[in-house]
Amino acid sequence: MTMSDQLIASPTEATLHELARERILVLDGAMGTEIQNLKLDEAGFRGERFRDWPRDLRGNNDLLILTLPDAIRDIHLAYFRAGADIVSTNTFSSTRIAQADYGLEDVAAELNCAGARLAREAAEAARREDGRQRFVAGAIGPTNRTASISPDVSNPGFRAITFDELRAAYGEQAAALLDGGADILLLETIFDTLNAKAALFAIAELFDARGMRVPVMISGTITDRSGRMLSGQTPEAFWNSVRHAAPLSVGLNCALGAKEMRAHIAELARIADTLVCAYPNAGLPNEFGRYDESPDYMAGLLGEFARAGLVNIVGGCCGTTPAHIRAIAGAIAHVAPRTIPAITPHLRLAGLEPFTLTPEIPFVNVGERTNVTGSAKFRKLIKAGDYAAALTVAREQVENGAQIIDVNMDEGLLDSQAAMTTFLHLVAAEPDIARVPIMVDSSKFSVIEAGLKCIQGKAVVNSISLKEGEAEFVRQAQIVRRHGAAVVVMAFDEQGQADTVERKSAICKRAYDILVGRLAFPPEDIIFDPNIFAVATGIEEHNGYGLAFIEAARWIRANLPGVHVSGGVSNLSFAFRGNEPVREAMHSVFLYHAIQAGMDMGIVNAGQIAVYDDLDPELRAACEDVVLNRRADAAERLLALAERYRGAGRETKEADLEWRTWPVGKRLTHALVHGITDYIGEDVELARQAATRPLDVIEGPLMAGMNVVGDLFGSGKMFLPQVVKSARVMKQAVAYLMPFMEQEKAQQGTARKLSQGKVVLATVKGDVHDIGKNIVGVVLQCNNYEVVDLGVMTPATKILETAKAEDADIIGLSGLITPSLDEMCHVAAEMERQGFDLPLLIGGATTSRVHTAVKIDPNYRRGQAVYVNDASRAVGVVAALMSAEQRPGYVTDVRNEYARLAAAHARGEAQKKRLTLADARANALQLDWSGAYQPPRPSFLGARVLKNYDLRELVPYIDWSPFFSTWELTGKYPAILDDATVGPAARALFADAEKMLETIIREGWFRADAVLAFWPAAAQGDDILVYADEARSTPTLTLHTLRQQLARREGRANVALADFIAPRTSALADYIGAFIVTAGIGEEQASSRFKHANDDYSAIMVKALADRLAEAFAERLHERVRREFWGYAADEALTSADRLAEKYRGIRPAPGYPAQPDHTEKAALFAIVGGGEEIGVSLTESFAMWPGASVSGLYFSHPQSHYFGVGKIERDQVEDYAQRKGWSVAEAEKWLAPVLNYDPRADAPRDATSEAAE
Repeated sequence: MTMSDQLIASPTEATLHELARERILVLDGAMGTEIQNLKLDEAGFRGERFRDWPRDLRGNNDLLILTLPDAIRDIHLAYFRAGADIVSTNTFSSTRIAQADYGLEDVAAELNCAGARLAREAAEAARREDGRQRFVAGAIGPTNRTASISPDVSNPGFRAITFDELRAAYGEQAAALLDGGADILLLETIFDTLNAKAALFAIAELFDARGMRVPVMISGTITDRSGRMLSGQTPEAFWNSVRHAAPLSVGLNCALGAKEMRAHIAELARIADTLVCAYPNAGLPNEFGRYDESPDYMAGLLGEFARAGLVNIVGGCCGTTPAHIRAIAGAIAHVAPRTIPAITPHLRLAGLEPFTLTPEIPFVNVGERTNVTGSAKFRKLIKAGDYAAALTVAREQVENGAQIIDVNMDEGLLDSQAAMTTFLHLVAAEPDIARVPIMVDSSKFSVIEAGLKCIQGKAVVNSISLKEGEAEFVRQAQIVRRHGAAVVVMAFDEQGQADTVERKSAICKRAYDILVGRLAFPPEDIIFDPNIFAVATGIEEHNGYGLAFIEAARWIRANLPGVHVSGGVSNLSFAFRGNEPVREAMHSVFLYHAIQAGMDMGIVNAGQIAVYDDLDPELRAACEDVVLNRRADAAERLLALAERYRGAGRETKEADLEWRTWPVGKRLTHALVHGITDYIGEDVELARQAATRPLDVIEGPLMAGMNVVGDLFGSGKMFLPQVVKSARVMKQAVAYLMPFMEQEKAQQGTARKLSQGKVVLATVKGDVHDIGKNIVGVVLQCNNYEVVDLGVMTPATKILETAKAEDADIIGLSGLITPSLDEMCHVAAEMERQGFDLPLLIGGATTSRVHTAVKIDPNYRRGQAVYVNDASRAVGVVAALMSAEQRPGYVTDVRNEYARLAAAHARGEAQKKRLTLADARANALQLDWSGAYQPPRPSFLGARVLKNYDLRELVPYIDWSPFFSTWELTGKYPAILDDATVGPAARALFADAEKMLETIIREGWFRADAVLAFWPAAAQGDDILVYADEARSTPTLTLHTLRQQLARREGRANVALADFIAPRTSALADYIGAFIVTAGIGEEQASSRFKHANDDYSAIMVKALADRLAEAFAERLHERVRREFWGYAADEALTSADRLAEKYRGIRPAPGYPAQPDHTEKAALFAIVGGGEEIGVSLTESFAMWPGASVSGLYFSHPQSHYFGVGKIERDQVEDYAQRKGWSVAEAEKWLAPVLNYDPRADAPRDATSEAAE
C-alpha cells in the first residue's frame, strides 16, 4: 500500500494470517437486523444527549453508539459468543459525509472512536469467557455518495462528491477507528470502486503518518444477478483496481444471498492472491423487505462454499442474526480453508472489465485519438466544448481494437485539468468506452493526479521521468502507486531525452532500480518508453533513431525483468505528415521489427495500421531501409517514392468542369445530383430545342435526373440538404420552361396532369412552425408529387375546403407545440364527420407514433392517419398510399400496428403508480427557507427592452446540432462534419449556412429584439404570486404551476416550479424573471424572396438560421441575466459545452414545455414583461409565438432549481388547476390533453394507485 520500507506491520496481521492457515475464520452478522429488533422510537435514538436535536434521528443506527452503548456492546458480545472471530463496529455510516444527513458531521470522529471502543470491550469480555482471541474490524461503509456516477441522469458529468472530499472523510474515520482500538479496517459494501480507492488512499496516508499498517479487508457488492457492481465493474476488474492495497482479504457482501453470490466468490477465489471473504444476506428480500433463509439453510450454503475451497472468512450480512452465525460457524468448523493460489505476475489493468497482458498477447494497442496533441479533430472538439462528439472519438478507438485509450488534454489554451476531469467523468457514463482501461497522459503531473481521481479502474499513468531529479521522481511514483496505477517511465533524465541506445538503457536501468529496489513497485506495472523520434527528416543524426529504439527495447526486455516497453508510434513518421499511406507503411514496418525486439505496447491509431504483408513491396522495402537505417540514401529514396502516394485524389478546377463536355441529358442529371444552378438555363434551353415539346424536357431528362436523386437518397448515398438543393435546380428548370408550356397550352388549348398525386400540406391552427413541413413538401415535389402548401396557422375548415377544391389525394398536417396535437385530433374528427376517406399524414416535432395511435387514429376510421417521422419516409408512405395495389395491405398493417401500440400504451400507463395530488404535495421539494439562503435581488425591477441586438454577438452561442437535425442529418456538431457517412453533406450544408449567416448579419436581414423583466414574487402552494413592488401587498398576477404525480423513488421529490420560489409564509424576499426574445423580425420576408425565386433550399435555410439565432439569443440573454441583470453568478465563466450541458445556476423554463406543459401560461408571462408588442412578438390563439423564431421563458435563480418534466397528471390535479385558473374542468382538459393520465371521455378517472412504481 505504500512505497516506504519503514512501515511496521501490526502484530495482528501475522496472527490473522496464522489463524487463517489453520481454519476458516468467522465474521459477525447483521448489526441493523439486531437493532431493528430493539424496536426503538425517535426518543430511543435520541437519548438524553440529543433530546433537543433539530433533526429527526430515528434510523441513524450509528448514533446508538453514543445514546445506547450498552445495547450495541451486547450485540457485539452476542456475535462473539455465537462463534465470530471478527466483529465489525457499528460505524457503517459514521463518515462526516453520511452523518451530514442528520447534521451530525462534527460527531463523526467521536462515533468511530467510541464504536471501536465498544467492540473492543465486547472482544475482551468474550476472551475472558473462553480464552479465544477476538478481533475488531472498524467498519467503513461506502457513504451515500458515489464518485463514479452522476446522480443527475440528464448531466452524466456531474458528481455530488469529489475524490478528495471522500479521502478526507475516510481518513478521519479510519484514524478514529484505530484510536478506539480497531485491529482491522473493513471497507465493506463497496458499490463504487472509486470510493473505495479514495478510502485506500486515505488509509495509506494514515499508515505513513503513523509508521505502522494494520490489516485491511475489502468487500464489494454485486448489486444484482448481472454480475457487476453498481458502477459497472466485474469482480475481476474490481480486484485489479484495489489489489495494490495488499489487503488481508477481498470478498463480497450484501445485495445477494449465498446462492446468487457463489459464482462471483468463485471468480475471486480463482484470481486473488489473498484471503477471500464472503458474507451474504440471508437470501434475497421478500415482498416485505425481509429475509427468509433460516440459520440452518444459510449455513448449508456457506458450508458448501467451504467444502469447494472458495473461502477463508465467512459471515452474514442483512437478515442474519447470532443464530445464523452460530450455525455457519458449526458448518465450517472442520473444513480446511481455501489455499491461496500463486498468481503469475502480469500487467493487470481494469476499466469496467479486466485486461491482463499475457505472453499470448504480442502487442497492446493504445488508442491515440483521444489526445489533443496528436489529433486535430479531437483537439477541436475539446476546445469547442463538444464532449459528446469527443466521446464518439473514444468509442471509435475501442471499436477499432484499442485495448487501452490514451487521454491527453495538454493544449495551451485549454484548462487541461478541468478538461481531463470533465472528459473522464463523461467516459465513466459510457460503458462501451469505460470497459477498457484508461491511460492518463500529461506532461503536468497535477493533470495526471486529477485524472487518477476520476478513474475507478486500474489506469496507466503516462508518464513520469527523472528529468526533475530523483526526489520528484520518487514522489510522483509513490502517488501513482497509491492510486493503484501502472506507470509509463520515459527515458528522460536531468540531462534531457535519451537518443542513443546507451543513454536509453542507462536511464531505464536507473529508474528500474529506484522503483523496484527502493519503492517495491511491481515490475509488471512498469512500462518503459525509450523515446520514438522522427526519422528521414533530412538531418543525418536522426537517421538512426528508429533502430536505436528497437535495440533499446531489446536490451530493456533482456535486462530489466518483468517490465514492458511502449512508445508513441506516430512520432516516427512526423516528417511525412499529410501523406497517410506512407505514414501507415512506416508504422507497420517499425512495429513489425520493434515487437520482435520486445516492444509490447504502443500508442497508435487503432484504425490506421496497415498489414505488413499487404504493403506495396517497393514501399515496404523503402520504409525498412529508413527504419533500420540500412543505407545512407534511405531517406532521400523514401521521400522520392512518397510523392507517388501523395495527393492522388486531388481535383483541379479543370477536372471539376469536365462534366460540361457531356451530352446535355447527362449534364442535367449531374446538375440535379450536385445541386448546380449555374448553367441550368443554358442546358434546359438546349434540351428544349432538341425536344418536340417543352413538357418532354420535364418528363425526359429532368425526371430521369430526379429519379437518380431519388435512388441515391433512398439508398443513403445522398442526404436531405443535397436533395433540397436538387429541388432548387428542378424548380428553376421548370420555371424556365413554364412560359414555353403556357404558350403551347394557349395555342393548343390542352392541359395535362403531370404529377403522381396531389398532397395538401398545412401547419395546423395556432402553430407557426413550418420548416419540417416545407422540407417534406420539397422532397415530395422532387418525386413528382404536386404539393399545395397552405402555410402556417391553418384552420381545419380551410384545410378540408382546399382538399376538396384541389381534388387532393392526401392531406398532411404538421405542428410543433403541444396544443397542435389536440388540433390534429380535431382535424381528424372533422374529416370523419365530413365523410373524407383520404389518407391523413401526421408529422412534426411533438407528434409521435404512439400519440397518433392513441389519440388521432380513433378519431378517423373512414380513412387512415399515418405518422411520418421524417422527410425521408414521406415518399415511401405516400407511394404506398397512392398505389391501388399496395394501399389496402399497407393500411391494414398500420391499423394493426396502431392497435398494438394503443394497447401497450394503456398497459404501460396502468403500471405506473401515481400519487394523489395531496400526497404529491406532501412530497414536494423541501428547500431551506429558514434564512440560511438569501434570495438575490435583481439589479432592477420592472421591464427592460433590448432593441436591435448585435447578431454577431449571438453567433458563438449557436447550438448547431439541432440545425443539422432540421435537415435530418444525424449527429452532434462538430463531430458530424467528419462523420464517415454524412460528413460531406454536413460540411457542404454548414458552409452554406455560414455563408448565408454572414450575409444575414452583414446586410441586416433579421432584427433581434428582447424584453426582460424582474418582479418580487412568492410561492403560495403550487402558484407563484407576482407583485408590482417591494411592498408585496397585493399580487398583480399569478403564475400557475403543475406538480409531478408519478410515484418517486425514496428521497426524490414531486416537483413543481413553485418549489423554487420562497413561500409567502417565509420571511424571505424572492423574485422571478421573465423574457421574450426574437430573431425573426425580417425572417418571413427573406424566406418569401427565395420561395418566389424557386429556391426552397435558401428559403428553408433562412428559417433554420432564424431559429438558431433566437435560441442563441435566449442563451446569451440568460448568461447576461446570471452575470449582470440579476447578477447572482457575476463570476461565472462557462465554456460553450458547459452552457449546453446546463451547468449554470438557475433555469429558464418555458410554458408549454416539460416543467409547465400549459401553453396558456405564456399569457401571464407576456403580462409580466408588459406584452411583446414593443418587440413585435405576439401570441396565436393556440399560444404559439409569432414570429416563429422567438423564445420565451421564466427565470429562476435558486441554486437548486433544475429542469424536470411534470409527466402525466391525474384528474384531481386537473380539477384543482381548473379551479385555480378559473376554468371549467373541460377547458383544463383541453389545454392539458397531452399530459392527462385518463381519458376525459370516460365517466370516471383511472385508478391512480395501480401497481408498479418508478
